[in-house]
Amino acid sequence: MQNKGFVGVLTIVVTLLCVYYLSFTLISRNVQKDATAYATAPDGTFNPDKKQKYLDSVWHKPVYSFLGLKDFTYEEIKNSEISLGLDLQGGMHVTLEVSPVDIIRGLSGNNQDSAFVKALQTARVQSRTSQQNFSTLFFNAYRQDNPGRRLAPLFSTASTRGRISLNASDSEVISIVEEEIDNAVDRSFTILSNRIDQFGTSQPNIQRLPGTGRIQIEIPGAENPARVRKLLQGVAKLEFWDVVEPTTLNPALMSINDILMKEQREKSTSNTAQAPAQDQTAADSTASALEKSLANAADSSKAGLDSLQNLNISPLFSLSEPPYSFRYALKDTAEINRIFRKEDVKNRLPRNVGVFWAAKADKFTTDVNEEPKLQLYFLDLGRNRKARLDGQSIVNARQDLDEKAQPAVSMTMNSTGTRIWAKWTEEAATKGSRIAIMLDNVVYSAPGVNEAIPYGSSIISGNFTSEEAKDLANILKAGSLPAPTTILEEAVVGPTLGAESIQNGLISIVVGFLIIIVFVVVTYSSAGWVADAAVVLNLFFLLGVLASLNAALTLPGIAGILLSLAIAVDANVLINERVKEDLNEGKPLNIAIANGYKNAFSAIIDSNVTTLIKGFVLLAFGSGLIYGFAVTLIIGILCSLFTSVLFTRLIFEFFVKRGKQISFSFPWSKNLFRNIKIDFIGNRKIYYGVSGAVIVAGIISLAINGLNYGVDFKGGRTFIVGFESPQDIDAIRSNLTESFGETPEVKTYGFDNKYQITTDFMVEDESEDATNLAEAKLTEGLSKTGSAKILSSTKVGPTIASDIRKSAVYALAIAMGLMFLYILIRFRKWQFALGTMVSLIHTVFVVVSLYSLLANVMPFSMQIDQAFIAAILTVIGYSINDSVVVFDRVREFLTGMKSGESTPTVINNALNDTLSRTLITGMSTIFVIIILFIFGGETIKGFTFAMLIGVLIGTYSSLCIGTPVLVDFSTKKAGRKLEPAKA
Repeated sequence: MQNKGFVGVLTIVVTLLCVYYLSFTLISRNVQKDATAYATAPDGTFNPDKKQKYLDSVWHKPVYSFLGLKDFTYEEIKNSEISLGLDLQGGMHVTLEVSPVDIIRGLSGNNQDSAFVKALQTARVQSRTSQQNFSTLFFNAYRQDNPGRRLAPLFSTASTRGRISLNASDSEVISIVEEEIDNAVDRSFTILSNRIDQFGTSQPNIQRLPGTGRIQIEIPGAENPARVRKLLQGVAKLEFWDVVEPTTLNPALMSINDILMKEQREKSTSNTAQAPAQDQTAADSTASALEKSLANAADSSKAGLDSLQNLNISPLFSLSEPPYSFRYALKDTAEINRIFRKEDVKNRLPRNVGVFWAAKADKFTTDVNEEPKLQLYFLDLGRNRKARLDGQSIVNARQDLDEKAQPAVSMTMNSTGTRIWAKWTEEAATKGSRIAIMLDNVVYSAPGVNEAIPYGSSIISGNFTSEEAKDLANILKAGSLPAPTTILEEAVVGPTLGAESIQNGLISIVVGFLIIIVFVVVTYSSAGWVADAAVVLNLFFLLGVLASLNAALTLPGIAGILLSLAIAVDANVLINERVKEDLNEGKPLNIAIANGYKNAFSAIIDSNVTTLIKGFVLLAFGSGLIYGFAVTLIIGILCSLFTSVLFTRLIFEFFVKRGKQISFSFPWSKNLFRNIKIDFIGNRKIYYGVSGAVIVAGIISLAINGLNYGVDFKGGRTFIVGFESPQDIDAIRSNLTESFGETPEVKTYGFDNKYQITTDFMVEDESEDATNLAEAKLTEGLSKTGSAKILSSTKVGPTIASDIRKSAVYALAIAMGLMFLYILIRFRKWQFALGTMVSLIHTVFVVVSLYSLLANVMPFSMQIDQAFIAAILTVIGYSINDSVVVFDRVREFLTGMKSGESTPTVINNALNDTLSRTLITGMSTIFVIIILFIFGGETIKGFTFAMLIGVLIGTYSSLCIGTPVLVDFSTKKAGRKLEPAKA
């Protein structure tokens, strides 16, 4: 083996990097444990608010020092750990769409022209089944019904002044409208990014879905779906207010200080008697180091407050850093909020003054070690609390440069806004005051005014970065056009179901991993230990890469990990079986090992490349849980190529060079599955007949019963509910039918008191009211049966369902096409590619047929959804993996075919020769899938069942269908009579 030194160094480097990235996850878990311990009272009562306060207190504090080289805050730790997906910890997943209908209508000045309205309605209907952009559908519909009419008169309005003139060409109008739609998505993305921070949850995730006007949001730990919907779909409220400088409020603030000091003195007196007990608690040796540190900090803080108390300074001033700046650490904002919620405090402030926070924390100085603080603003809300200017006055806003060539924002107003703005800025310049820009009751900027701005065009400058300037421009444009968002898809997973998923996932990983380890050792003796070392290293590398990507681990992701480990075992099985062949022929160990790697290399590469093709297709077309499965599978495959081919070779050569003897089998496994002689080619007509009968039965079943499509493919609402005791399904269905006015689908969910309820009740209504009504009707119907709790819910609108169906078809077609092309290039004979594709198509048809035939037999949901498509693609990958290995051996045997031998006989011998590898790999994979099926939880039960029957059928297809097809077409092309195969 060449480059042994490089492989060794690379292994060490990658291992150290994985240790580095995984350490963040470990530290994060420790901080979470400390926070939980801090928030748990001696009697076991847990206070989630206290836990969150603890985490806020260390958010910007160093909690981890890596080898003394660099300190990391808890915020940095959280951004570098392996997080858990919603299915493992509970939370809410939402896909929103920025309404292009309202944007186009707003750009037209709410035009009521009948042709315009009709084109909008036509485009709205077509968008439910079309992959084209809404704007394209609208323009095509308008021009089709109104040939020769120009678009400019529709869109030359006050809101497009200076951009669209009456003389603009259609192409110019289309370009500007599409740009505005894209900008509206940007604005919504910026606004939603700031809104989701209000949930008080850890690591909310928001991302734009490329090529669409959609935004995907994941909010771990969200426990109030109605609040989430309301906040995400609420119209942005952009307002401008005068800033009231604190110096003008001195009398009021001093009065508030007196109230707080009186409260503090009363509390200090009442707590004096309890001080010894508290001191004893603080000194408790069972407290964590970080908790003790906080306790000591609290003590010193208390001492500081005591001294401040002597100076008559309340927390309103003492917590401010720098003093009297009204800038507060994040951990102190709850205390400040508490102060200003007090009625006696409110009464001390002038009635026209409101208190608001800045949108984000920032630094007061350029010191890199300074902790960012949040600014508190006092704003003049006037007598009627109505803003002098709002977002409707903004015509345009964009990122720009100021006179110093620094990032700034230019803003243009309409005629009404220009008039008000000119007078207002003149007043502000005279007073030297500031004007706050507020969105959703949060202050984003409060620039000073140096001079009057008479023409409605302003430059807002400050210490902006380019991104901050872009964000502020988006915020200013938030009210210029109506761009509401609608929820197309949502999923809510309750914490109970998430806790069960964590337990199921951990059990499946541990048990599946142990089975792989034991199976390999009992089959390959000491060589098995080397293979196990590679599998362990593969898992370690995989988790390390996931940590470096800050990936979220989901249940399908766990399935991807275990499947990638099974494929890693397959590579070791290929190598070990090849080595055993040479050892059985009496070749020296070093020669056998070299030949084993050489002979197995092409099959390993081909099988892994085809699996990668499938993984990348899933990555491109999948979303949510399927995307997580694809990510872990791809990473696992890449890691297994390194560990199985290079790392194990390095270990073997290390021992061989030192004269160590390595055993590749036990006496009982030396010729395991090697004495089986099956006439695969001679019995091909029997296999064709059996497969044909199953497929025909499946077609009949499909014609009669069809397939049980999940909400992913047909749209609808699915609820998982739990009762205190088992209930009668018919009673649940009957009661819900009365409530919904239509009959829902009700099935058991697992073997507990859980049930899955699917309905299309008001699914086409995308409003929040429709979702709330559906949940109310569900609760009403369930209450007639017994005490029930909604554990999770999923809603998929018709548009999303249509897109998912098309994506699934594209994914299957593209994956199979790419695999066919790869096999054709690698084997250079179309018969091999044809045999592979027939095997794949046969596998898919049989799996779908069995799904239809067994749909009403199995005690779990067998729906055709995204998870099923992922399973089918996985099965295709496994089937082609098996076909490649088989065909690789067939090609090898055909190359060495002797004079007088027939092609069927040679191919049949090749099949029997590789049967040991096929059965051993199949067994290890099936073991893992069975573990996933048993312990993986109800969420992926249908997914793992499809993979289980798919692996069995895929193995059968490659041996009994694909290879016989190869023989039939090869012999026909050669014009030779097909001779019976000799087993």
